[in-house]
Amino acid sequence: MGTATLMSLGASRRAGRPIGITSVCSAHPVVIGAALALTRAEGSDVLIEATCNQVNQLGGYTRMTPADFRGFVAQIAVDEGFDQSRLILGGDHLGPNPWTHLPAETAMELAGEMVAAYAAAGFTKIHLDTSMACAGDPVPVPEPVIAARAARLARVAEQTAGEQRPVYVIGTEVPVPGGAKEAVEHLALTTPDAARQTVAIHRAAFAQAGITDAFDRVVGLVVQPGVEFGNENVVPYDPAAAIPLTALVGTLPMLYEAHSTDYQSPGALAALVRDGFAILKVGPGLTFALREALYGLDHIADCLLPPRKSSLRATMEAVMTGNPLHWAKYYGGTAVEQRQQRHFSYSDRIRYYWSDPRAVAAVAELTDLLDGIRIPDPLISQYLAAARDEVAAGAVAPTARALIRAAVTRVLRAYAAACAGPG
Repeated sequence: MGTATLMSLGASRRAGRPIGITSVCSAHPVVIGAALALTRAEGSDVLIEATCNQVNQLGGYTRMTPADFRGFVAQIAVDEGFDQSRLILGGDHLGPNPWTHLPAETAMELAGEMVAAYAAAGFTKIHLDTSMACAGDPVPVPEPVIAARAARLARVAEQTAGEQRPVYVIGTEVPVPGGAKEAVEHLALTTPDAARQTVAIHRAAFAQAGITDAFDRVVGLVVQPGVEFGNENVVPYDPAAAIPLTALVGTLPMLYEAHSTDYQSPGALAALVRDGFAILKVGPGLTFALREALYGLDHIADCLLPPRKSSLRATMEAVMTGNPLHWAKYYGGTAVEQRQQRHFSYSDRIRYYWSDPRAVAAVAELTDLLDGIRIPDPLISQYLAAARDEVAAGAVAPTARALIRAAVTRVLRAYAAACAGPG
């Protein structure tokens, strides 16, 4: 499914038509449904990716294996009337990251099992990320070791995949998954020499592993283009600063994959695609928009309905403080600052909690309470201002469920417009 689309991105650029594809990195059903609905309407392919911590052979934090995740997305596709032949599933940051506390060989054995599970489940885009140090490794891990480990995992995928061979993404300058832990002011962009070296070392490692033909299916190289976000700030793409890196793209056998593009402006996204970043990954930015809509509706319910025993905001605070596993290492400062970050940080670590049964019940209660209510325009203006023009134009219904989906779709449309290329 869809690997031809990814393989064609380079040919399209060489023909003078730089286009891209959005990589939707989320396990939230509303996000996935919105992505499928938008691409169905546009008649294009959709790329949905799961990360190593989110989905793996042991279940990950979603408690889904790769086969489970495939079935999960497939059911949403059925519900949305989406043609599954246009669905591309990807595995993000596949490597030893979930097991870095273990010795390298043990972690790599588990990573191999994970990659095999992804390939067997029909995931056809594999991002190989072996850049992290395991117990006993030097820090940083030497690039030849990173490349050899990546090739080892690629060989597993080649041996396990079905008739359709996977495509791969490589790269050792991998941004922090989910955004940086603190404010980010300046970033060191990948140098052209470093990019060339990464490609050469990986090519040699793939050959050493006996999978030279697999290297021909490397469609993306992860580099740092100067794009990142922290808890409270976003570093915007600066095309001029990236010229040394982007000028190189025509000399490489693959295009670039841009991570951490969340919260970039529509113009910045379009510039990234124009400059050779053909795969734009987005995740926290989508669930951040979802949370904005849910919290806006929570305030609207306070205005329209009799007093409730508990708000969605209060429930989420209780859920997160009761289980700090997914945020405590990332949010610092005073108690007040931590509370603000729990709910409003750009890193959006609240996304780990939406599947908690108490959160699911609170969201269902909120949407059920507002079901059938036409939300007044002034309250949309006050609490969901980004939707005001769409509602006024009749493009979005003034109902809770429509406004939730519209918030996510608004972000996805910016990516779709950027990936469509100029004109």
